[in-house]
Amino acid sequence: MAEGPKVLFLTKYARKGASSRYRTFQFLPYLEAAGFRCTVSPLFDDSYLAHKYSSGRARWRDVVGAFGGRLRAILGSRRFDLVVIEKELLPYSPALLERLLGWAGVPYVVDYDDALFHQYDRHPRPWVRWLLGRKIARVMRGAALVTAGNEYLAGYARRAGAPRVEVLPTVVDLDRYPAPAGPGGNAVFTIGWIGSPTTAQYLEKIAPALARVCADGQARVRLIGSGKVDLPGVPHEVIPWREGEEAEQLRAMDVGIMPLPDTPWERGKCGFKLIQYMACGLPVVASPVGVNADIVEDGINGYLAGDEEAWVAALNRLKGEPERRQEFGKAGRSKVEGEYSLEVTAPRFARLLWEQCSDSP
Repeated sequence: MAEGPKVLFLTKYARKGASSRYRTFQFLPYLEAAGFRCTVSPLFDDSYLAHKYSSGRARWRDVVGAFGGRLRAILGSRRFDLVVIEKELLPYSPALLERLLGWAGVPYVVDYDDALFHQYDRHPRPWVRWLLGRKIARVMRGAALVTAGNEYLAGYARRAGAPRVEVLPTVVDLDRYPAPAGPGGNAVFTIGWIGSPTTAQYLEKIAPALARVCADGQARVRLIGSGKVDLPGVPHEVIPWREGEEAEQLRAMDVGIMPLPDTPWERGKCGFKLIQYMACGLPVVASPVGVNADIVEDGINGYLAGDEEAWVAALNRLKGEPERRQEFGKAGRSKVEGEYSLEVTAPRFARLLWEQCSDSP
């Protein structure tokens, strides 16, 4: 029996990096069962990410080591039938390594779950915009396939001249997110958020609204993975993120929130927090930015809130109506099962990779 194609996944992070975990690592068991021989080579390991989150900056020795490891992985790439790249091969570097893959005849797929191109084309330093402003467009044009987490990213790839573009949302594994056993609810209405210290800044924008909802002592805020955050007048607790306890941590909430400012970078986000909340049977409230407006069906599985008054109204309504919370939660869970689950998306991803391997010389 012939062996399946060998695929090298060049991720940005190891498993603790959320984008790499959900866009690559969770697919590996399915892909291997489908016949692929998968090898993963992260750019940054878990210790890099832990130090960056705790200190707010990266250590130079970690960066140098990461770049050296990535170069070694590229030099060995000809042993593979296909290379799958998360975003780019090296950050803040021209697309020379991606071109090297092309020159070596190694087809590659490149995957995006955020608007990385705006990191360069909207950078405050003119020299970065000049040198790297079109970098991601060049990477996309050289790819056999671009997979994008939403239509905003896919649209950029098409305009860049990518030969093939497919939208693959970020999804959850329903085995890790079993359907809620029944109606829950806390004695004190619990508003929940999950994320990292780098995205916790968005919470501060709605702190006044949260303070108003919590003012009567009948509501609180629960944050998973945020680190220290400044929320004046908001009773809140911060708990560390743990992969094995993620679904359980989320189910301890009564509603999940996703505030975002309406900027080009945020329009490229994939709304994954909302998908996690909905998988746990929670109603959601979110800013109507980017793909959020597609995931949240206003008045069906949650509410879209564009300003402080809308946030206060939405949260207060859910706070006072547990039956509505349950109704919205069921609708959200159903949408995840049909559109945002690993069970639905993994077969499509495998098929796309098979096609690229079949098309390669």
